[in-house]
Formats: sequence, C-alpha cells, structure tokens
Amino acid sequence: MKICVIPGDGIGVEICAEAVRVIDALKDIHGLKIEYEYGLLGGAAYDQTGRPLPVETLRLADEADAILLGAVGGPKWDKLPAESRPERGLLGIRKYLGLNANLRPIKVYPELANASTLRPEVVSGLDMMIVRELTGDIYFGQPRGIRTSGFERVGYNTMEYSESEIALIAEMAFRIARQRSGKVMSVDKMNVLECMQLWRDVVTKVGERFPDVTLDHMLVDNAAMQLVKNPKQFDVLLTGNMFGDILSDEAAMLTGSIGMLPSASLNVEDKGMYEPCHGSAPDIAGQGVANPLGMILSAAMMFRYSLGRPDMADAIESAVQTVLTNGARTRDIFQAGDRLVSTSEMGGLVEAALRRLS
Repeated sequence: MKICVIPGDGIGVEICAEAVRVIDALKDIHGLKIEYEYGLLGGAAYDQTGRPLPVETLRLADEADAILLGAVGGPKWDKLPAESRPERGLLGIRKYLGLNANLRPIKVYPELANASTLRPEVVSGLDMMIVRELTGDIYFGQPRGIRTSGFERVGYNTMEYSESEIALIAEMAFRIARQRSGKVMSVDKMNVLECMQLWRDVVTKVGERFPDVTLDHMLVDNAAMQLVKNPKQFDVLLTGNMFGDILSDEAAMLTGSIGMLPSASLNVEDKGMYEPCHGSAPDIAGQGVANPLGMILSAAMMFRYSLGRPDMADAIESAVQTVLTNGARTRDIFQAGDRLVSTSEMGGLVEAALRRLS
C-alpha cells in the first residue's frame, strides 16, 4: 500500500505526524507493508514552488492508493491572486482526482457530550453521516469573476449541476444509508433555485431504485435550524457542495470540537483523500496544542474505504475511544477533571492503546 502524505500548512504538519505514528504502529503490530511519499499543497507548496498545486504532487497522488492530507491555508497567503491561494490547490486536487463524494461522520463520544455547546441530552448518542457533493456547484461553475459595471464592480458566480453529477452523489448516499439506519435526508433550496429543483428531481428518481431506504427532503435554512434543534433526527444528510460546506461545519460543533472530526473524499473507484474537517489554525501552529484525533480518525477512514482493511479502521477507532475513556484531552475538548495533554502526547496515547488492544 502506498500513501501520499501531504502535511500542508499550519497545524497540518503536527497532526499528520501523529497519524503517521499511528499507522507505523499498525505496520509494526500487523506486519503491514505501507510506503509513504510526501507531497506539497497549499501555502507550503506556493512558498517552495510558486504554485499551490505542483505537478509533482499530482504525480504522487496518481501513484498512491490513498492521500492523507493535514490542512491548507492561512492569512499569510490571503493577499495572493485568487489562482495562487492555498484553497485553489485543494479544489484543484479534488477536481483532478474526481473526488466527487465527501463523507463526514458526525459522532458524539459519550465522554464528550458535555463538551458540546448544546445540552448533553440533545447531542448524546448522535451518530450521523453527511454526504456532500464535492466537485460541482457554485465553487466550480462557470462563468465566474468580477466585472466593472458603470462605476462599480460586480461579482458573479454560477451554481450549476448536471443530472449525472447529482445521480452519482445520490447513489453514494443511498448505499451508505443501507449500511446504517436506512434514512436519507436530502437538503436543497428548490423553492428559489432552479438548480436545486433539478437536484430534488434527480435525487427522488434515484431514490426509487432504493425502496428499502426512506427519502425525505428539507430546505437548507430549515436543515441548519434542525441541526441545532434536533440533530438526532438525521442519519444520512445528502447535500450539494456549498450547502454541505456550511452544514458540515455547523454539525461539527455538535461534537464539542471540530478537531474531533475526520472526513473522506472519494471518487467512483473509492480512491480517496483523507483529512480532518478543521482548518490549518495558524494561530496555534507549532505550539503542540492541536487535537490530532480528527487526523488520526481520518487515517481510520482511509483503511476502511480505500485500503480495504476495515479491521485496521476498527482498531484505530477503538484506541481513540479507549484514550477518551481514560480522560486524556487536548485543549479544545478539555474540561475540569480531565487530563490535559499535548498533540504528541495524544498521538502517543493512541499508539499505546493500539499496542495494548492488540
């Protein structure tokens, strides 16, 4: 198995190191044959090559079985031309690899129910999956830009989806729902957007091929409210790119910290890029306080979806659960009575738990 590791920017470097540490432990325990190749993306890539997505990184990603990504971006690069900013590199590699499906599991561990900003009884036991389309919508639609009209500038973007793009991500959501509780909630804004009317039409048509899965629809503004009012009503939440970007970050905070959440971005061949849901957090980079668990759990998703070793995914997830049960917390999830640990200490505890459980 060959993994392309892209630490990226900010805390990405620190948390990636802990994920690799955990993978190395699995290699040692189970005799796995895994090779690493390291690539550049985002601000770090721009600083070294003058572009946010070097051709060499695309080559490494092509040759790898999976990509493990830390985080990209930061205010250091905000004044660059739009095509040179770190986020363009991230969007570019997603498009290049055809990573059309983004999976974001939203799970509240019992030990962290009190860390959420919502009441424990609202979030306790929450376990849902957000399935977000990743390579279409307003982020990629054309035309786009800023033009001059009269005496002022006008910015414009195009929200666009084809039937085939919608059908592809809908099928993914229905297949995942079959492995869970058999419910899909599709989120759109069909009451004012023609693009979203097509979304609802196509999702409904795809749903007819999955009679064992219950399909419901919800407007995005209501979905945003329901996520904080009654999040446990959702099982699989299916969304477009822009709405999914917003809703998944909102849902992340239900767990107490966005630092806990992994994600997987997959193409039709189940080749994937795995990254935590949080950003590069440059304000805490290098301080050893970042939570690596989202990154480590992203590695677990990598074993489950791209490397064909769900047993290794289960082992990582069990180790994380053990560490949380024993009271170790990084700063973002720390409460009185917990044991405060650093980034590297948390990674070390997960590694030790893996070895004990094996």
